[in-house]
Amino acid sequence: MLPFRVIEQAHVEQLLDMKNVIKLVEKAYTLKEQKEASLFPMVFHEFAPGKADMDIKSGHLTGANIFGLKLVSWFGENPGKNLPALVGFVMVLDSETGVPKGMMSGEPVTLMRTGAAGGIGAKYLARPESEHLLLIGSGHLAAYEIMATLMTMPRIKKVTVYNANSYDKAAAFCATAKAKLTEKFLAPYKADQSLYNMLLDRIDIEYAAAADIRRATEEADIIITATPSRKPIIMKEWVKPGTHFSCIGADMEGKQEIDENLFAVARVFVDDVNQAVTVGETKTAVKKGLLAREDIVAEIGSVILGQTPGRQSDQDITIYDSTGIALQDLITADYVLKQAEAKGIGTVAKL
Repeated sequence: MLPFRVIEQAHVEQLLDMKNVIKLVEKAYTLKEQKEASLFPMVFHEFAPGKADMDIKSGHLTGANIFGLKLVSWFGENPGKNLPALVGFVMVLDSETGVPKGMMSGEPVTLMRTGAAGGIGAKYLARPESEHLLLIGSGHLAAYEIMATLMTMPRIKKVTVYNANSYDKAAAFCATAKAKLTEKFLAPYKADQSLYNMLLDRIDIEYAAAADIRRATEEADIIITATPSRKPIIMKEWVKPGTHFSCIGADMEGKQEIDENLFAVARVFVDDVNQAVTVGETKTAVKKGLLAREDIVAEIGSVILGQTPGRQSDQDITIYDSTGIALQDLITADYVLKQAEAKGIGTVAKL
């Protein structure tokens, strides 16, 4: 019989912290660039069009001796049954033996690694002196994108939040932003008082809701988009030279958050070229002939390793298309499993 550890959502949240997740996601990107990690073909199935579907993202990290998958299902009628519409889990297996190591709730892993990705894009592609972050979207991902960017971009002084459907929701988010960031992210650092105080000071900045998206765009140094939008929210003519975009929301056919014409004037980077041109923000630009696949400068791992220059001047507009890859989930989940084993957390079953 084989031991198999199952970790519930509350414990996954307890074992993750943004500082370490940023490092883990960077490692996943660099392992991919070094050919020590690879993605398997995505699986998507609709049980009932527009009502229920599921997708599976999977991959192999030879550099970490693991492989596995993340399965996420969406059943739109679940809330009426007192069940969440979106349900997911991550499973990790040992790639030297094929033995399953464990599984856990996919939601906290996804939120943390996705937030980390947005911050990593800014870290390597935005102007170091950037002071103004514009976040498009005030939903579940918002706090994660802000925290990761504050950690990777130390000169940010203002965060502006725009909700295309409701100014009031953006304003409500901003009114409690400092408290949310403290509650969600700072607890793991209380044992290190100097780090805790530094992060507490880091989040003590201005948070403001935007009513005018054009004006907010014109003033921003870094723009992170994290919405389910199916049409551009930001237009090319509003964007000033030197702006960086981390595009997070477009991860399947039909989604789009920024004007595809921006790709014709920007330095474009992605997490995975194949995903970017088929389901990412880059897809529409490629489909319309505004950007060739060969015009994508590099995958982000190459920039992290110093093999490819990111920003070449203060005038460059840079785009990081983060479609989300299984390698991020697997390396993060493996970290959780190791922490859980060391601390005796989770339920161990015998397979």
